[in-house]
Amino acid sequence: MKHLAKRITETSKKSFGMYGRAAGIADRDLIHMELGRPHADTPDHIKEATISAIRAGKVHYSDLQGVAALRQALRAKLERQNDIAVPLERIIVTNGLTHGSFAAIMAFIDPGDEAILLEPYYPQHIGKIELAGGKVVTAPLDATNGFRIDPALIEPKITARTKMIVLINPCNPTGRVYSREELQGLADLAIEHDLLVLSDEVYEDILFDGARHVSIASLPGMAERTITMFAFTKSYAMDGWRIGYMTAPGWAVDALLKITANDVTHVNTFIQDGALAAVTGDPAVLQGLIAEDKAKRDIVVSRLNQMPGVTCAWPEGTIYAFPNIAATGLQSQPLAERLLEDTDVVVEAGSFYGAAGEGHLRICFGSLSVDEINDALDRLQRFFGSLA
Repeated sequence: MKHLAKRITETSKKSFGMYGRAAGIADRDLIHMELGRPHADTPDHIKEATISAIRAGKVHYSDLQGVAALRQALRAKLERQNDIAVPLERIIVTNGLTHGSFAAIMAFIDPGDEAILLEPYYPQHIGKIELAGGKVVTAPLDATNGFRIDPALIEPKITARTKMIVLINPCNPTGRVYSREELQGLADLAIEHDLLVLSDEVYEDILFDGARHVSIASLPGMAERTITMFAFTKSYAMDGWRIGYMTAPGWAVDALLKITANDVTHVNTFIQDGALAAVTGDPAVLQGLIAEDKAKRDIVVSRLNQMPGVTCAWPEGTIYAFPNIAATGLQSQPLAERLLEDTDVVVEAGSFYGAAGEGHLRICFGSLSVDEINDALDRLQRFFGSLA
């Protein structure tokens, strides 16, 4: 007898958006701007450290929380960069940020608990909440206000069942980097209503035009109610490595380890030497990667703003532009499908990130070379010109 677990059959099915639609097309020259992956190769010093670790025999089981040398370097980084001071035992190395968020949601969301996502949201967090038996509640932010965090839009969504607010800062898909004032407003709600905050900060390094990333856990009263997640994925072009880390309140660590130890035991031993090389290496390497992202952002946003019916705010961070296409009169999903069929450029519909994203497209500028970006933009220019 083949019976699926109720947690699978009762979880609503989530598509992979335009990525899933484009995956079945093998006979056309598609340009993929829908998938948020780095274009750059992983820097050589990270690769070499990993190869050296293998040759040195670092191929066996290691600490369930992550090797001590890496966690010590991460503790120093957290204090220096994020203003989060924690002892070593409150840092857990994870298989990427996705693993960290899964562990946190499984550890703290019971069936019937509600978790609030700020909308536009990152869809992958939805499935984890539903697998835990939780209910997703969305708090739509206002596009006309630049998708700012506004407590007046969030507090009405809080009920007696609310357990957690999920934050993404810098924000995928909008490219916003939330100010300290905005984060304080969210922190005040969490403290007043005794809520956890799950903070996804994977894009913390990718900042433009003087934007400053603030970790919400650094605000007064938030260290004991915030689980903060990071990864090497975007900053160091290590998406295929699957390595990240999280820090949590002392009372939460054992619960998180109960999940991580049972689903993966611990992260691959030798790639942790690569992560150590990343976090302790020459900062000029990271600065160079971010400079490349900024140059691509400047090309994409400048050219989008020259297209009929398109306006695009300048992303303060991340590798995404979130252009407004409402003036075309087309809904975002049909428009994304037309772009695929008519131009062979794959972008994501803003509605994929919730109703608040309608009227927008998400375009990844970090996943392509400059030549590929210009080719894609030429095709988009012709398409929007033909609509006008």
